[in-house]
Amino acid sequence: MKTTHWKWMNAALLALTLVPGALAQCGLPGKPIKPAAWHPLYGAPSPHLIRTGFEDFFDHEPQIVGMWHVVFTAQTQGSQNTPIPGGLVVDNSVVVWHSDGTEIMNSARAAQDGNFCLGVWKHTGERRYLLNHIPWLGNVFDPTAPPSTVGPPQAGAQFIENITLSRDGDSYSGTFTLHAYDTSGNVYASFTGVLSAKRITPETPFSDLL
Repeated sequence: MKTTHWKWMNAALLALTLVPGALAQCGLPGKPIKPAAWHPLYGAPSPHLIRTGFEDFFDHEPQIVGMWHVVFTAQTQGSQNTPIPGGLVVDNSVVVWHSDGTEIMNSARAAQDGNFCLGVWKHTGERRYLLNHIPWLGNVFDPTAPPSTVGPPQAGAQFIENITLSRDGDSYSGTFTLHAYDTSGNVYASFTGVLSAKRITPETPFSDLL
């Protein structure tokens, strides 16, 4: 029995000594490898994962979330139905970008024209964003009319904005395209323009918005 026992022990030891070589021949490492992001914390009740080299690339750039003062300026002439001269400021607004990918804008226009509108946004690149902004308006959007003017009923409009956030995160700029729709879904006004924004902070005076 003792001879059989020692033979079994010797066979087991031989197998263990051959395992690293076999692993190496198969292209597998002979030593256990811990992920670069795996750091057992001293004294912790259970192992923890700590992010190191796998953070999201965009985690270190400034964020769009917050409140902004945004000015929209037309560049193209607009449609025949709604002629809009280039260089005309078509909207002066306060905008809030939320961390859940939604956005809300309070426009400096008459409430009857629909001065609150909503949008959704996504991150498209380093400090770059796309915003799909959809005002559901009660009256025809005519930026050339006085703010107190109430136009005929309309369905709504759509702003598509492509913007770039500044490196310090305190401003952004970009371009926009606007299509205004009647109640049948037909586009009756369309033009493009540029926009510029400054971040609103707890110290921003109201006079900065005028």
